[in-house]
Amino acid sequence: MKFTISVSALQKQLAIINGVISNNPIVPILENFLFELKEGTLTITASDLQTTMITRLPVAAGADINVAIPAKILTDTLKSLPDQPVTFEIDNETFVVEIHSENGRYKLAGENADDFPRVPNAETNFKMQLPAKILASAITGTLFATSTDELRPAMNGVFFDLREDASNFVSTDGNRLIRYRRTDLKNSQKLGVIIPKKALNLMKSALPNDETPVSIAFNKSNAFFRFADTQVICRLIDERFPDYENAIPANNPNHLTVSRTELLASLKRIVIYANRNTHLVRFKISSDNLFISAEDLDFSNEANENLTCNYEGEEMEIGFNAKFLIEMLSSLESKEVVFELSSPNRAGIILPTEKQEGEDVLMLLMPLMLSSYA
Repeated sequence: MKFTISVSALQKQLAIINGVISNNPIVPILENFLFELKEGTLTITASDLQTTMITRLPVAAGADINVAIPAKILTDTLKSLPDQPVTFEIDNETFVVEIHSENGRYKLAGENADDFPRVPNAETNFKMQLPAKILASAITGTLFATSTDELRPAMNGVFFDLREDASNFVSTDGNRLIRYRRTDLKNSQKLGVIIPKKALNLMKSALPNDETPVSIAFNKSNAFFRFADTQVICRLIDERFPDYENAIPANNPNHLTVSRTELLASLKRIVIYANRNTHLVRFKISSDNLFISAEDLDFSNEANENLTCNYEGEEMEIGFNAKFLIEMLSSLESKEVVFELSSPNRAGIILPTEKQEGEDVLMLLMPLMLSSYA
């Protein structure tokens, strides 16, 4: 059995799903891509048991084929070949795969496709559809604030809080919280699920930045995403997500409005001089001036800058983790941002002054305790 395909077309599709494959898979067969050829369509699957990605492309073939092909050897071979048609020839009994190019022949040992784990079925009543660019924005806007602490698995993903009036995408690591809300995404029923960050990272790279429709379905244990010729299936995190709505402070009388780009640039300079463990920067805020400072007592480093701002409220000094602030501000596009503050020991809210239609972004950041330096 054999089929012919161009190197660039195959390489492009493999690049989409290659990130699924683990360096040390639980089951050896998962070091392979599953190739399934039927009626002129090649379906390629990669899995690590928790996340599965599937891609499809048309090929010229004379018969149906099912075989598992070693992923690393195949991708390394394709990377080193110029763009040209290549022919795959598979022995149906031994699963040996031969790749024929214009100038060479490459032989590798495949495996029985029947040993590859089966893909879960999307048997569910909950389905929704949204444009790819909206899902990409929701993932990009929240994924960076997920936790890496394996002892808190509920925070190791993004919470999809789907409601009749809006859809909320929420992430937190205990120090900061991001709520990306779409008021133009309404659902027929309420559902809350946690999607692991590995699946979302892979999807972020694969999603087109356009109106391509993305179909989403959920069952008790899995999420199913389909867009263009790609499918992503992942196991849900079976944990209770923190009550994020009660974590957002309601009364914040002090409002600081400042240029996002100027503040971001200033923080990137100031953080160089901050403590390397805490990344603490101090905000000293008055009616029209934001004084930003940092110091590292261990190395006698310090820096400060003044920024023009608009501030309504009592003068305040508050400390933040600059690394967190930089990530949060970098994820926004608004020219200005508003900090809603209450006191130096309570969480601050960061809001963009400009919003796209149907979009509502809220960011929460816990403050750091300030020392007594001036």
